[in-house]
Amino acid sequence: MNQPPPERVMALGHRRAALADRAAPGPVRAVTYRDGHRTGEAATLAEARRAVGGETGTVVWISMTAPDRDQLTELARLFDLPALALEDAIVAHQRPKAEVYHGVLFLVLRPARYDEAGETVEVDEVHVFAGHGFVVTIGHTDQVDFEEVRDLLESEPRALSHGALAVVHAVLDRVVDAYAPVVAGLQDDIDEVESQVFDGRAGASRRTYRLAREVIALARAVDPLGAVLEGLMEPLARRGEPASDEPRRYGIASAAPFRIPQDRRVELHHRLRDVADHVAAVRERVDGFRQLLHNIMSVNSALIDQAQNEAMKKISSWGGILVVPTLIASVYGMNIPPQPGFSWVFSWPLSLAAMALSSLTLYVVFRRNGWL
Repeated sequence: MNQPPPERVMALGHRRAALADRAAPGPVRAVTYRDGHRTGEAATLAEARRAVGGETGTVVWISMTAPDRDQLTELARLFDLPALALEDAIVAHQRPKAEVYHGVLFLVLRPARYDEAGETVEVDEVHVFAGHGFVVTIGHTDQVDFEEVRDLLESEPRALSHGALAVVHAVLDRVVDAYAPVVAGLQDDIDEVESQVFDGRAGASRRTYRLAREVIALARAVDPLGAVLEGLMEPLARRGEPASDEPRRYGIASAAPFRIPQDRRVELHHRLRDVADHVAAVRERVDGFRQLLHNIMSVNSALIDQAQNEAMKKISSWGGILVVPTLIASVYGMNIPPQPGFSWVFSWPLSLAAMALSSLTLYVVFRRNGWL
């Protein structure tokens, strides 16, 4: 039995590794569209490849869930996908990025969800290949339901008429929108741990540290998306770009492989700008969480130090109160012959009175100074 690569197990955890290496891979759907409307569904990847070379304006959307190596290898052979990107899709341990390989856009996204019970952020992975006349969405997770995305796009033929980049935008939008409940869940738990710190309840330090780690996990999924979206939008913002059916190469995440009229470029640019605004808002919240948790940890440390100082004050005060009577009693307890005055009838009552009076005086002084 083939074992998963060690990178996959370490990066994605046993749950996702089990999802990817199960005996039966997830379903594969290949639906063809023309001018934003569904025209049919291919039964095999080979049939989907033939549809790409059909009528002008036809786009094939292939969706795959937890595919195995054989499926991805066949996909790469039929659609001439780059070997480096294919290896990234098989290992499934990538940071969010967008790259162009000879006219094929390869996009990596990291969807997330929040487990309220365990206070953990679960981050998974989605890959998108997009080229001239085709788009492939690969889910190494059950967090993104491609059928829901498909239904939403099919209800908006004008958006779907943008072709492969419309699917790219829809998947991006779904992943980014899913960050909102994660942010809300973290906000609630951070508010709770803040109250826990100021109430002096136990376990605040451990919980704060755990939440800080989950915020970092979310930041790793969100932070690179700003650059990814800028790379996707930059070619769309150009005016007068010559149309060409031949794939062209730009630095990162270029829209050049997709023949889009200028007016639709503007519309798609606006849609991606909206997603970028949402990403910026999430990044601001995440940065705020990191700073807030840092402040909470600092305040918690200060409160712990203060509590320890208060305890030391009380211990020192009671020690000082007990020192005086101990000193007086030790004089009478010395192993020496009785000295003049030891047999005086008032020596014992006076020594007891001195002990009590000195202890009471020290108690009053320490009490006024707030040590007791």
